[in-house]
Amino acid sequence: MMRLYDLINKIIEYVLISIFGLLVLDVLWQVFSRYILGRSFSFTEEFARFALIWLSILGAAYLNGKREHLAIDILLRKLSPEKLRRRTQMIEVLMFVFALVVMVIGGGNLVYTTLYLGQVSPAMHISLGHVYAIVPISGLLIMYFSVYHFKTIGKINSAETPLK
Repeated sequence: MMRLYDLINKIIEYVLISIFGLLVLDVLWQVFSRYILGRSFSFTEEFARFALIWLSILGAAYLNGKREHLAIDILLRKLSPEKLRRRTQMIEVLMFVFALVVMVIGGGNLVYTTLYLGQVSPAMHISLGHVYAIVPISGLLIMYFSVYHFKTIGKINSAETPLK
């Protein structure tokens, strides 16, 4: 399971780096075309918006998997190791349920609806269902990471915090 975890994280890292690189190139092209060429291309703003959506939602799943997401854990650090382990397991279950209900089911419905209605972006003419597909994909990743973390919580020493 550790090998799959590492592979998934590596793939997500490469995808995020690629998206960020494309976003930088897109914005540079937008600035160049607007100020040097005196002409603005409409697809650049739309692409930047879609890339930022993918970057932020997939980045949230990645950070969740690496346990580097934003958390206020001052109260958790004061718990005994056994209570900390149980509380962390409860948090993982809640994250799993949230990802399932909101991101996978809700995001899947959003993708289905936009594909069914045939909504396309005005400038790039791509289906908005493909843009929104990152929501259920990230939800599935968060669910996988929650299961992985749930299984590895018992293997953590009492000196380490399971939150990192």
